[in-house]
Amino acid sequence: MRPRSVLIVGAGVAGLVAALRLAEQGLKLLVLERGAAPGGKLRERPVGGRWLDSGPTVCTMRWVFDELFESVGERLEAHLSLLPAKILARHAWNAHDRLDLHADLEATVDAIGGFAGAAEARAYRGFCRRARTIHDALEQPFLRGQRTSVLGLVRRSGWRGLPGLARISPFARMWDELGSHFADPRLQQLFGRYATYCGSSPFQATATLMLVAHVERQGVWLVEGGMARIADVLSKLARQRGAELRCDADVAQILVERGRCVGVRLRDGEELRADAVVFNGDVAALAAGQLGGAAAEALSASRRRWERPEQRSLSALTWLAVARCEGFPLERHNVFFSPAYRAEFDDIQRHGSLPSDPSVYVCAQDRPAADASPPPEGERLLCLVNAPARGDLGPPSLQEIESCEQRVFQRLSACGLKIQPLAPIQRRTPADFARRFPATGGALYGPPSHGWQASFRRMGARHPLPGLYLAGGSTHPGPGVPMAALSGQRAAECLWEDLASTRP
Repeated sequence: MRPRSVLIVGAGVAGLVAALRLAEQGLKLLVLERGAAPGGKLRERPVGGRWLDSGPTVCTMRWVFDELFESVGERLEAHLSLLPAKILARHAWNAHDRLDLHADLEATVDAIGGFAGAAEARAYRGFCRRARTIHDALEQPFLRGQRTSVLGLVRRSGWRGLPGLARISPFARMWDELGSHFADPRLQQLFGRYATYCGSSPFQATATLMLVAHVERQGVWLVEGGMARIADVLSKLARQRGAELRCDADVAQILVERGRCVGVRLRDGEELRADAVVFNGDVAALAAGQLGGAAAEALSASRRRWERPEQRSLSALTWLAVARCEGFPLERHNVFFSPAYRAEFDDIQRHGSLPSDPSVYVCAQDRPAADASPPPEGERLLCLVNAPARGDLGPPSLQEIESCEQRVFQRLSACGLKIQPLAPIQRRTPADFARRFPATGGALYGPPSHGWQASFRRMGARHPLPGLYLAGGSTHPGPGVPMAALSGQRAAECLWEDLASTRP
């Protein structure tokens, strides 16, 4: 019997993970990537003759990749060099107020005590316990499981897990819950920022996102050579197992016959047939009919809500630079907070505009450790502020973007960081992201995690159309490099189960 054939649309992390797992099973795999290279959001750009990570910069949940590599007979250490970060992130509010979160718990407790007092240090211990409770209650039944409903989550947890589920604050808003832990508004702001890891507002996100704090406490890893190495390694391993990768292959339509997905049509008219298709792209593109009417019609009206701008997660305005930095002791991950945090999200969500006083994230990509000195040829920097995902619906004007840019560098300067560019700065806007990720408006995280039902509304691995499977940050269990990898594994598992059940 000939090997079953599978097409994977999109060579992001989820698509590459699915390809690796399915190729290991002996299936005939063809990965189709619209871009010039695999990686999806994990990509690099040249600035001043040097390469910079221009997408995700934070690597957590190492266990996801340890287990993935083990499942295909490999060791993660043989392919990627990961260095644990001693300082998880450095935070600043002005030239004087600074706070580091350390990998060592006691070091963080001491730092918070010196920053905000003994009572807040004790509150932080309680917050860590709460974050761990939420994480432990959701890891097995939700993060590691297939998409489920509330009742399904309860069933998977079993009676032993019910007390844990009762303590995860599923109906509380993150900002309110943080206020019950911390009296210092700066700490509420710091830990509220974890909602933006999922493209959400801390003022609307569910309190269950506090589990991100525990995920970071488990370890933040610095990938030698940059985050894009993850995609390089996954692609290499999949091809070693027989998977084929075609770049510059733009898929225009999901082919459907007799109510079943049977392949794809490329933009140049070529048709490719297969027993199954894995779509590693934003579900919004399917819902909007951009890959054909059949795939859209199979989605219920509630799934098609992602066409509405208010149902999109955050986008971003980013700057890539090679620069000489002075005055502020940068770590790998740095956050410079606005004093008007609520107004920042009001600007984005209520008014659909760039924030008038934004918080700024800076990834200093040449700072691998606390005692590292910047290279003499200048530092590689990614600067990012949150932005509305309206890149296809009246995006910010050039004047608005330049005004925001001026305020960004004023914020950095107010915190003591002076940046002297050594090469032209590259800027990316929501409109740029909208062109790269169709039907999203530039949203980078799928639907936002606003409200207690949000996590249960994400699509699972099985599309309602037989033969079509979904993977990526817009699907269960959510956005981020490790979560996307989990979604790729879920898609591979579901597809393999379904193909096995139809064999003679």
